[in-house]
Amino acid sequence: MRCAESLRVQAYFDGEVDAVSAVEIERHAEHCGECRTLLKDLEQVRAALRRSAAYAHASPALRTSISRALDQDGAAPVQDMRERDIRGPAAPTRRIRPFWLGALAGVGASAVAVACAFLLVLPRLGNPLIDELASAHVRSLMPAHLIDVVSTDRHTVKPWFAGHTDVSPVVADFEPQGFRLMGGRADYLDRQRSAVVVYQHGAHVINVFSWAGDGRGLPADVSRNGYHFVFWKSGNLDYCAVSDTARDELLSLVRLLQDLGARDRGE
Repeated sequence: MRCAESLRVQAYFDGEVDAVSAVEIERHAEHCGECRTLLKDLEQVRAALRRSAAYAHASPALRTSISRALDQDGAAPVQDMRERDIRGPAAPTRRIRPFWLGALAGVGASAVAVACAFLLVLPRLGNPLIDELASAHVRSLMPAHLIDVVSTDRHTVKPWFAGHTDVSPVVADFEPQGFRLMGGRADYLDRQRSAVVVYQHGAHVINVFSWAGDGRGLPADVSRNGYHFVFWKSGNLDYCAVSDTARDELLSLVRLLQDLGARDRGE
C-alpha cells in the first residue's frame, strides 16, 4: 500500500510546503523507506531534466518591455499605510490577503505578472543556495505568500521568529531612511527554518533572508534577471538581501542592518 504521506512528500520536493511542514516531512522520510525512495527518484528525474532541457532566455525586446512596465509601476504612488501606526503596532496574523493588496498597491498587477513569468523562465544561477534564494524570493511575490507576521513594530516581529524559525535575525524599521518594515515570515532554506524580514522601498519588496552559518563561504554578490543578491555575515548568522530595487538602494539597507547588528553585539 502506498504511504499516506507520499503526496506531501511530492509537495515538499516541489517546494510547496511551509517550513514547519517541511521539517515534519523530513523527519517522516528518515523512518519511511518508501518516501526516501520517492525523494531519490524525484531527484533523479529532476537531474535528468536539467541535463536535457534548455532554459528559455528572455529576448532583449522582452527584457525592455518588462523593465518599462516595472518603471511605470515604480512611478505610481504607493498607498499610504500609516493608518496602521495610528492604531498602534499590528497584531501578528497569518498571511492575510487584504494587507498584501494595501501594502503593495503601487507594485501593480503587471509586476505580479512579471514575477509569475520569472518563475517559469528563471534559469538556474549555477549555485544551489542562490537558486533557492531566487525561487523563495519570486515565490514570495505571489499573493498571500509574502508575510506570516504583519507588523511595522520590531518588538512584534522579532519575538515571532523565536517560535517559528531556527534563528533570531536583526530586525528594525528604517522608514526614515526609506525602508519600511512590513513584517516577516518563515521560509525553508539550506535545510533549515530560516527567517525572512520583509521591507518595502517605494514600489519594491526587499526580502532579507537569514540562516545559521555552517562555516562555508558565502557566494559573491550577484545580479541576475533584474534581481540583486547581497550576502553578508553577522555573528553566527548568514544573510542575503534580495530585491529588484536599485543595487545602491539595496546596499543602503544592508549597511543599516550591518551597523545595527554590530551595535547589538557590542562591537
